[in-house]
Parts: sequence; structure tokens; C-alpha cells
Amino acid sequence: MQSRLFQDIQNDLAKVEAELAKYADTSLPTLTAASSHLLHAGGKRLRPAFVLLAGRFHNYSLERLLPLAVAMEMIHMASLVHDDVVDESKTRRGIPTVKARWGNRISIHTGDHLFARSLLLIAELNDDKISEVLAKVSVEMCKGEIQQMSGTFDVNQTFRDYLFHIKRKTALLISASCQLGAMAVKADPSIVRALKMYGHHLGMAFQVTDDILDLTADEAELGKPVGSDLRQGIITLPILEALWETKDPLLRLLVAKRDKSQEEVGQAIEIIKNSGAIDRSQKIARRYLEKAKDELKRLPPVPTRDSLASIAEFIEKRTY
Repeated sequence: MQSRLFQDIQNDLAKVEAELAKYADTSLPTLTAASSHLLHAGGKRLRPAFVLLAGRFHNYSLERLLPLAVAMEMIHMASLVHDDVVDESKTRRGIPTVKARWGNRISIHTGDHLFARSLLLIAELNDDKISEVLAKVSVEMCKGEIQQMSGTFDVNQTFRDYLFHIKRKTALLISASCQLGAMAVKADPSIVRALKMYGHHLGMAFQVTDDILDLTADEAELGKPVGSDLRQGIITLPILEALWETKDPLLRLLVAKRDKSQEEVGQAIEIIKNSGAIDRSQKIARRYLEKAKDELKRLPPVPTRDSLASIAEFIEKRTY
């Protein structure tokens, strides 16, 4: 599915992959091993893909876009390594995390190294506006993580709290990838704005579907234990919807409980599914995807616009 979605940029994405491998190689064996492990764990490479696709709406230049595409993925990878430390995650995409293999200290420094290398790449573009956007996005991403940590196991969270978190956790970097890809090739401001908003709505939908999959996906396909958010006390949209709809004291107790057994996680998931919260959450994701598609109508009718529409459809149907 992914190769079909990115068919027009496959060769250039391969160059992104090669550049990522180059930047994972360092003079320090442990750092190289940890960075390479993270890189080889795979990933959807959505962020560099959006940079390249956005660049196709004006004077496409791989030379100009490649450093930006690589930097966006490295920022994303750095955030994943840090997240796995905070969440004490043992697996990601079906393989051990850097934290599980090398511990917290190496994980933190690996993430810091990837982020610092991304800054060097951005500096190569010599564009103050791009640097400013990424700096602001990085600050907001940190705010989102702090907000999530302070709200764990809190069953009194609001829909607004949830939106604040997922915007900063996921949507901002996807939105910036779309926005900056267009900015890097000097696209018209109207195109930049439409792509930025497309990325925002798509990113919000992506995280909502991610939160749904945490409760409904096949564990082998998901690449991590089902119900991870529940165990960590992360209050996602399906959990919120079920809490609001059912007012079930048992569900409130289970969600707020810090040390849950496997049986208790399964019990909470069953209550959530029976409440209709999954369907209601899917409807919200679809609304965001429709908004993303509406933004595409503001763009020139070129094949890349169809590719972006196909990505929105893939996100609605994805199972991993």
C-alpha cells in the first residue's frame, strides 16, 4: 500500500533512506549501533514523503528538499526514542526499542544526537523562516509531551486537553513537513497555507486512528502490545468517549489504576468497545480527513494532489 502511495517519489525516498543511514554512522560504535537499530526498525517515512510531495507543487528540487526531508525524519526518530524512555516501552514495530537494548542513558543521548544532526541539516538550507517554523514546532512538541505526562491516569481530562496533546504530539510535525516542503521550493503562499492545513487535519486524524488501533489492532501487525496507552495511563479519545458515554464507575477505576493486570486491561478494552466509543472516534477521524481533502481543493489539479488524497484514504483504512 505504502509503495503505491509514494510511487511518484520512490526513487527520491530511497535517497532519503540512504542519507539517514549515513547520518546514523558515527565514530562512536554504541551510538552508531543504537541509531542504526532505530533506523532499521523501519517506519512509514510519512514526514519526508510529505516534504517531497509538497515540493512538487512548484519548482521541484531534490537538492533543496533532501536535507529538509532527512531532518524531518530525524526529528521524528529522536522524539520516538525519547518517548520510549518516558513510556518505558519495550517494543516498537515488533522489535525491541533502543531503551530495551541499551537502556535510558544511551537512548536519551541517541535522541539528542539525532535532533542535533537535524539542526545541522536545516542550517544548510540557509532559510531563517524554515528554521523559525521548526524551532516553534519543537517547542510545542515538548509542551505536548509534558501535558501528556502531567495528565496520565486523570479520568477528568477534557476533549480540549486531548486535542492540545495530539496536535503537538503528531499533527504539528506532519503539518510542518507539508508546509516546509512547499516553502523550500518557494511555492506561492496560498499553496503553502493549504498544504500546512492539509497536514494539520491529516495529522490529527492519524493520531486518532493510532489511538483507536491501540485498542483494536492485531498485536503482531501493530508491533506493540494492545492496550499500551491504558497501561501507561494515557487518556486517548476512545477512552474519553467511553468515560463520557457510559459513566461506568468500573471503567473509571480501571483507567485510573496505575498497576493494571492483563485481565484488567482486557476488561477495560471490552467496556470501551461495547460503549460505541470506537465508532464515535472513527467518525471524528473521518471529519478531520474530510477537512484535509477540502484543503486539497485549493491546490492546482496536478497528480500529486491525487496522491495526497490517496494518503488520506489510506489513513482512514489503515490497520497498523
